[in-house]
Amino acid sequence: MKQPPLLRSFRHAANGLWHVLRTQRNMRLHVAAAVAVLVTAWWLELDTLRWSILLLTICGVLMGEVLNTAVEGLVDLLSPQFHERAKVAKDVSAGAVLLISTLSVGVGLLILGPPLWLKVTAWLLQPSSAP
Repeated sequence: MKQPPLLRSFRHAANGLWHVLRTQRNMRLHVAAAVAVLVTAWWLELDTLRWSILLLTICGVLMGEVLNTAVEGLVDLLSPQFHERAKVAKDVSAGAVLLISTLSVGVGLLILGPPLWLKVTAWLLQPSSAP
């Protein structure tokens, strides 16, 4: 079987990502959270290592949601009627997303928390210029 040209493979992958973004509310929530984290990281002027950790963590969450959508779609195709084992597969897949999402909150707090606290407290404690 001949492989499709590389550009077509990228187009298929982009179509898959667009499908998940368009059809999955949780993916849109994850992307919104990722944008907020990235804007905060930029504002805090984080170093390269912290940026790398944040980007890997964000990518892990988004990949989890993409894979969860693929599992749910495949399960729906193979088992259109309710089946307990189909439910287990979907629940386990969703659980994996919950696990990586929970981990990402912890990573975000560890990386963003201290510099954010310093920046906010410095701003709050600066002398006011009121007469």
